Amino acid sequence: MSKTIASTNEPINTLEELVSALHVKEKKDYSALLKEMNIPIREFQKYATWSDTCYTRNCIEENTDFELILICWSKDQKTAIHDHGGEECWVYVVDGDYAENIYKKNDTGELKVVENLQMKSGDVTYMVDFMGFHNLENQSNKKAMSLHSVSYTHLRAH
Repeated sequence: MSKTIASTNEPINTLEELVSALHVKEKKDYSALLKEMNIPIREFQKYATWSDTCYTRNCIEENTDFELILICWSKDQKTAIHDHGGEECWVYVVDGDYAENIYKKNDTGELKVVENLQMKSGDVTYMVDFMGFHNLENQSNKKAMSLHSVSYTHLRAH
């Protein structure tokens, strides 16, 4: 899980404030920014859609620097094992309990779990390709939501 960084900034109280802050903050400050959020769940519910067959990706903001996505999960839904194609990704748990499995390739090229993180509301994680691959799973006995901030690298065409 990412480490909390001390800050003197005021907490973020709305999604609009978060989007504005992501535009001006450096990527190295994103984890702390997300940890300092105090956005009520009702702000996220405006963007929430659900499916019984697969988690849903709900775009809150997309621009040339980053994408902010609300992922809505029904019970027991999970992602495939994946990387981020060279992009950095921060995950903020809005509501629910999740497991994040981190995978690395062994000598024969097989993916093996090297770490299992248990996350709850308010937790923040970070992933970039050199850390390996990962997948996320809703372990709540209910619907859950997570906020994903994907920061585009210089490799992305603007």
